[in-house]
This record gives sequence, structure tokens and C-alpha cells, in this order.
Amino acid sequence: MAGTQGQKGGATIYSVAERAGVSIATVSRVLQGSDKVSAKTRQRVMTAVEELRYMPLGAARSLAVRHHEAHGLLLPELSGPYYSELLMGFESRAAELGQSVVLMLAEGKDDVGRAVRSLATRVDGIALLASAAIPDSVPETLAGSKPVVVIAGEAKPDVEAITTENAASAKALTAHVLAHGRRRLVFAGDPDSGPDIRDRYAGFVAAHEDLRLTAAAPVRTDLRESAGAELADRVLAGELTTDALVCANDELALAVMKRLRQGGRTVPDDLAVVGWDDVMTARYVEPGLTTVRQPVRELGALAAERLHARITSADIVDETQVLPTQLVLRASCGCTPDPLA
Repeated sequence: MAGTQGQKGGATIYSVAERAGVSIATVSRVLQGSDKVSAKTRQRVMTAVEELRYMPLGAARSLAVRHHEAHGLLLPELSGPYYSELLMGFESRAAELGQSVVLMLAEGKDDVGRAVRSLATRVDGIALLASAAIPDSVPETLAGSKPVVVIAGEAKPDVEAITTENAASAKALTAHVLAHGRRRLVFAGDPDSGPDIRDRYAGFVAAHEDLRLTAAAPVRTDLRESAGAELADRVLAGELTTDALVCANDELALAVMKRLRQGGRTVPDDLAVVGWDDVMTARYVEPGLTTVRQPVRELGALAAERLHARITSADIVDETQVLPTQLVLRASCGCTPDPLA
């Protein structure tokens, strides 16, 4: 078909139409979300778009001239302190670089891939958080068409990654709980939900292996407050037997502690509870929450900085950058309270 190479360095609407075996008008209707195209045809077009990594010409032109002066940020949702800290760090650094931020949430989107392709037409590059809510195909589809940075994920060709250290600190946290004499530890969080939770569970397992103990399988739960209450109810009902809960984030741990207290259990006397993130509330609850401090706001700022570097073709980094984390001991694990922690 004539014109398939008209867009230098990338696919055109013509090449998408040719690959899908449809007209360019049909491709246009599909990309605009029209309901006048059959599901079968829509699938053929979207498959061609993904295989060819097609980006509308207007978006490619805007990228070439730095027209948007905007960074895209894709998050699973905005509930909980982690996302707000990450967003504040990202927006603050982007503003310092003279860029605005266009935020998109995966929550509630029937087709995240299509929504992200639409976002890509309005920004110069996209940072996204590695999460089960965001398909792995999304950064791969964008790579080569738009600069991409993955937060708390893994680097791939044309996709830069930044993260915080997880496995070693999770091992140290778990080893500390085991040193208190606890032997029926349960890890609360789904290792399949993202590389960060996967590595925290790996650290949990490694600490057990060092003592020639067998780590329990993870209790797969999301990390929201409501999930913490449900987890505590399982403990109170005797359905889940444990003397220590190693929670994959503070939001889950704090909700567990509150519900256990309401149910007449005492932390850490009846069971220890530890978390991850070191949100502000962790130091003010009673008992104080033992956790791992990770620099979430700094992570967001670094994501904006690295994305801007890729957009401007300056100082491109291929390897994954890892920010350090720190074990913070308070009373919820059984330690003597430290008023300064």
C-alpha cells in the first residue's frame, strides 16, 4: 500500500491498516473509540497497533518539537499515603524542570492500553508504576515511540527503571522478628502484584532459610485499609494462625493493628505486626509501628528527573537505579519503644 513508510522511524496509520487488513478510516474509528466497529475488527486493529508500536503522527510531531512540555504519570489508583507521596515528589521535580504533569489512573479503565496511547498524544513521555493493574505490555508498547520510565519495576529495552531496595531490608526486618522468638510468621501481600512485593517476599523467605526454617506461603491480599481489617478478622476468628504478621505496606499493617485491638488482641504481646514505607502515622500510633523506611517522595522526584533526561536525550541510563531503604525499629515487633524513632 502506498505511503506505509511516510512516517520516518515508526509506523503510520497506513501500515496499521495494511497489517489489520482494513481501511485507514476503520483504524481511525477504532482509535477514537467508536462503537461502529465490530469487536473482531477492533481486536485486529489494536493487535496491529501494538505490534507496530503505532503512535498518531500528531503526537510524534509534538514530541519532536517538545510541544507539550508535559510529563505523563500513570498510577494504579490514588488511595493511601504511598501514591500521594509519589505524586508530590514527581510533580514537584517536574515543575522545577518547567514541565506540567498529566495524571492518569488505571483504576476504572476497561482498556488501560488504549487509555495510555491516548495519554501519549498529550505528553512528551510517560512514567508509570509497575503494578498488576497496569499490563506489562503497556511500557513495551510505548517504548520506541515515547520515553518511558517504570517506577518500582524492571528495566527493559528502551524502558528505564527506578526502584527502592526491597529484598535485603525485608530480610533484615524478618530476621529481626524471628530474633524475638516468633516462629509462625505470615507475609501479607501478593508477590505477583509487582516486583517490589515479590522482592519483599523473597527477603522474607531468605531470612527463614538462614535459620533453616521453612517460610509460610504468602497470604495474598491487596494493600488497602479494608484488606487489613479482613486479614485481622481471619486472625481473630482463628482461621489464620500466626504470632507475627509481616505486612507488605504500612497501610495494611496499621489497619490490622486497629482491628486486632478492637477484637481484644494486644500488639505485640499476642502477636507482632510490622509494615513497610514508614508513613507518618507509623510513628504516632501506639505501639509505634516497626517498618522499613523508603524514600517515596524522592522516588517520585527521580522518576520525573529521569523521564525529563530521556525526553531531552541527556544522560541516558540503561541500568535500574535503586534508592536505599532503612529498617526502623519501634514497639510493634516487641522492642522497647524509642521516643525518637
